[in-house]
Amino acid sequence: MKLPEIGAPAPAFTLASTSGQRVSLAEYSGRSAVLLAFFPLAFTSTCTAEVCAFSEDFDRFASADVTVLPVSVDSTDTLREYKRKHALRLDMLSDFKRDASRAYGVLNDERFFANRSYFLIDRHGVLRWRHVEANNGQRREDSELFAVIAAHGSSPSGA
Repeated sequence: MKLPEIGAPAPAFTLASTSGQRVSLAEYSGRSAVLLAFFPLAFTSTCTAEVCAFSEDFDRFASADVTVLPVSVDSTDTLREYKRKHALRLDMLSDFKRDASRAYGVLNDERFFANRSYFLIDRHGVLRWRHVEANNGQRREDSELFAVIAAHGSSPSGA
């Protein structure tokens, strides 16, 4: 599978959310940048550390004008329980049919889940940065993600 190109429009998606609503990338157009964060599976150690960190830094991401959208192939029921168990402040998206994982080139065909990966999309829907972990047991720290956000900007101009 091929990753989307930097500077190109990010692949569109509409996914079920733990909020009970369906969420589309287009909803953020003109409103905020998006950090799309694919994680393999709920209730695993690295994924839990990652999503809990996103939740703890919720206000900091919001101050940077970035909406974090964690995505996994888990069902919405599983993700709702995960959110409840860890008292997460952000909603997660279910890519149960693996369409978004395929569109972003991160579906692990052998394991049938998404490889841990990050895509920074500006408020115009353009992909500005991407990173796919070589090992799903590794993750980017939020401090690194904030540095990427600062370097690539989340302003309306994408500057």
